[in-house]
Amino acid sequence: MKILSSEWLRTKRTAIRWLTFCMPIVFASLVISYMALRKDVTEAFIYEAFFTVWTGLIIPLGVGCLAGFIVHEEELAGNFSGFLSSGLPRRHVYMGKFIILVFCTTICTLIAAIILSGGIYLLMPAAENMTVFIIAAFFTSFGTLPILAIHLWISFAWGMGASIGISFGGLLMAVLFGTTSLGDKIWVLVPWTWPVKLGLLPGYTLIDSSAQVMQNLIHTLLISVFVTIIGVCVFLIGGIFWFRKWEGRKNAE
Repeated sequence: MKILSSEWLRTKRTAIRWLTFCMPIVFASLVISYMALRKDVTEAFIYEAFFTVWTGLIIPLGVGCLAGFIVHEEELAGNFSGFLSSGLPRRHVYMGKFIILVFCTTICTLIAAIILSGGIYLLMPAAENMTVFIIAAFFTSFGTLPILAIHLWISFAWGMGASIGISFGGLLMAVLFGTTSLGDKIWVLVPWTWPVKLGLLPGYTLIDSSAQVMQNLIHTLLISVFVTIIGVCVFLIGGIFWFRKWEGRKNAE
């Protein structure tokens, strides 16, 4: 807890808190404004539009920027010298960064989902399944864990520029393989598609809750949860073992 408290204090007066608290408010407000202008939209349409953009665009870019900023702050503070010589176990230091990333992305997604649910409640009184947005927010946050582990590792190894640059590639993969039929056979191998699949799953119950649909949803859910657990274990444990012997980034790297 001391490490986590210290990590959170380091985000004071940085772009990290702005990304965490302000960006979801702006994005959810834009969606609600669209709902207010278009009276013919349905709850299912808003759900699909919101989580498609959130998981396919906001998550890949946001994670790349967030992980890059968190590590870049340490680089600016003496090129990681104080960070690496703190005397704390390396795995605790690395996990502190990872958990702060998990906290920021989870809170960010929940804020957006709660605000959107409130807007639907006000503008669509007949809507009955607003809790599905909150459930989808947790699913999305869970699917984001492997991406956080990947970008944290990349940020330490190659810096903020590499993390942000790779996030653009992740965005393309999330959109192409997560939201279209192109990824029907390979999405399980692409970590950036896992938040997309998990985030969109609960929304299918707004369209059809028949037994066949529910069976297909459960099947996809089990596969998504399995590959997400495997992915976060591989990338997080791999990053920790690599970080134990890491001695900082040279200027030429």
